[in-house]
Amino acid sequence: MPLTLVQAWSAAKNRLEAAGLAGPVIDARLLVEAAADAARIDILTDPHRPLTPDQEARLDDYLARRERREPVSHILGRRGFWKIMLRVTPDVLTPRPDTETIVDLALKDFGEHQVFNVLDLGVGSGAILLAILAERPFARGLGVDVSEEALAVARENAANLGLAGRVALLRGDWTEGLADENFHLVVSNPPYIATDVIETLEPEVRDHEPRLALDGGPDGLEAYRRLAPEILRVLKPGGRFAVEIGYDQKAPVEALFREAGAVEVRTLKDLADHDRVVAGAKKTLETGR
Repeated sequence: MPLTLVQAWSAAKNRLEAAGLAGPVIDARLLVEAAADAARIDILTDPHRPLTPDQEARLDDYLARRERREPVSHILGRRGFWKIMLRVTPDVLTPRPDTETIVDLALKDFGEHQVFNVLDLGVGSGAILLAILAERPFARGLGVDVSEEALAVARENAANLGLAGRVALLRGDWTEGLADENFHLVVSNPPYIATDVIETLEPEVRDHEPRLALDGGPDGLEAYRRLAPEILRVLKPGGRFAVEIGYDQKAPVEALFREAGAVEVRTLKDLADHDRVVAGAKKTLETGR
């Protein structure tokens, strides 16, 4: 007898729970919806709809992969971020709600009808840059990444969101080759995990996320040492920046940007009340402040 949607959800939840996975309820729902070609509302309004044999087999495959600690985003090939849906592959970091702190800040700093340009260093899937551009129709952006595979994912996401005409994507080493004082806003989610900490991370991150996007060197601060002066170089006078940090990196990252000449340096917390984003500005020409 075929499983119904609600039975499939309950069985999937129990199976993931037995495997010791965190968040089994949400993961189970997402996998059932994808396997059964169903929407969230279908489980509520048509809970007794039966799965086909092919759908049951697909769900079993998804659950087996999740039991092996493959991230749901990799199983499904997509992940929601801010108000957009992104394609995700093992070549890019899975976008996380914590990173939305940067998007929220950028949208507060730049109004809906404002004309401005954004540089995203280490663009990955395009999550930060594309989320900003989707909300600000007069903005344009440049995304830079050292990984051509990541850039391919970002290009696909830009095209899927109808934003390809306002985005340029460049393979490069951070700001190398970029002109001085060219951007109103610079954002980045650089690698910030200390090298010897990576092996202690959850398997979903340690075994499935690109190491290049995780490894911040011996103390996790290598990227910021290079980025702080370079971000100030490419910002226009009065331009803003926002970079994601680890929960315990507020003091050293703030210090690096102050030493580079940034003003208004501060740290914002994410929804879990952890230090998450260091932000600030470049001095204006008029005031020197």
